[in-house]
Amino acid sequence: MTTTSSPPAHPTASATAAPATRDRRASFEAAMRGRGALVGIAGFWLASRAAMLWMLVNDFFSSNVVRVEVTATYHNWYNVLVHWTLPQHDIMWQYPPAAAAIFLSPDLLPFLTYFQAFVALTVLCDGVVLLGLLRAARRSDGSMAGALVWLVTLPMMMATPFARYDIQVTLLAVFALLAMRHRPRVGGVIAGIGAMVKVWPLLTLLGTPRGKSTREAFVAAALSGAALLAVFAALFKDTLGFLGNQGDRGVQVESLGGSALMAARLVHLWPGKINFQYGAFEYVGPYVSSIARASLGLTVIGFLLLLLWRVRANRWSSATPFDAALCAIMVFTVTSRVISPQYMIWLLGLAAVCLTSKNTTQRPVAWLLVTANALTTLIFPVCYGSDILTNSTLGTILLCARNGLLLYATIWSGVRLWKATVLPKSALPQQAREPKVPAPQAA
Repeated sequence: MTTTSSPPAHPTASATAAPATRDRRASFEAAMRGRGALVGIAGFWLASRAAMLWMLVNDFFSSNVVRVEVTATYHNWYNVLVHWTLPQHDIMWQYPPAAAAIFLSPDLLPFLTYFQAFVALTVLCDGVVLLGLLRAARRSDGSMAGALVWLVTLPMMMATPFARYDIQVTLLAVFALLAMRHRPRVGGVIAGIGAMVKVWPLLTLLGTPRGKSTREAFVAAALSGAALLAVFAALFKDTLGFLGNQGDRGVQVESLGGSALMAARLVHLWPGKINFQYGAFEYVGPYVSSIARASLGLTVIGFLLLLLWRVRANRWSSATPFDAALCAIMVFTVTSRVISPQYMIWLLGLAAVCLTSKNTTQRPVAWLLVTANALTTLIFPVCYGSDILTNSTLGTILLCARNGLLLYATIWSGVRLWKATVLPKSALPQQAREPKVPAPQAA
């Protein structure tokens, strides 16, 4: 006797809700692809970026502290780099050698001041990221949500994105992922270049499908990174000196470990203090070195878990490389001894890439990151001097809430990625479970 299943005579609410949701999303996607919507996106980008520039050049919520990164730090490095020397003796120089190209790039606009040229190029990179996300939305499984997230969330950070070089780095990571789908070699080359600029874009390779794509992407990344390193080694001295400066970092106030110390300090359970060192405000006092080692240990554990996922994963979708990259960057960001405000640019950029695909598992995680981004703006620059550095109750609540949200989002990201890609053999299609039998060779 066999049994068959038939649809219920009266569909339940859940059965009818899903098609309705899909219909609404399809209607939204169709509307956002129209010419009028694209004109609106262009208009919003121009208006919002103009507002960000106004904030940057005016003293809006201490934006003078924000722009000093370009006017002082980056410009000072530029003055050293033009003499074909890396500023290794500056403890704030903690970047791979190809980062020098970013700090020298204002020479492309010699008719502007260093500050004006750097900001202009950063705004240009922001626009290129948006165009890449819009183009990705045109794929068969594409979605406009990614472009809209990037469009709207970057202005939430006020002036900060245009006074850092993280948009340029995020551009490399975004285009590495977008190219990986059909041109893994090109994606690998871009990831290798990104690694020589700020290391973390190399993690975009984590989710490449097994087989030829992975081999091509990894080989291309290794060759492009090695070639770029060789070029900068020939042009500059002591190209790897940045590793020592990075290794000496302590526990930054805004980090996960820093928020634990801040909470303990608020209730008088920890007697340490804050010092400005290595270009950031860091905690000094008892247990700081232990927390720094614990952060490193968590990073190692996170890396091992990512490798375990890579070994166990047996189901890939078109969005898996995007989802894995976001999860990996979140793991390394949250467990780091440093969580600077501009790190949110990385996370939002990769979340936007995930949202360009309707198959992503990271949609709810992306919305958590949007919330964390809003809290980050309250932390810096709005409340930084008045509440964060003074260890006020409000500052402690804001920082602990933001870091708790990031930690939760990271764990949730990993769980969703694992559930979608690591399936028991019984759930796999029959052809995937059966061992391949080699074809008999002709006599």
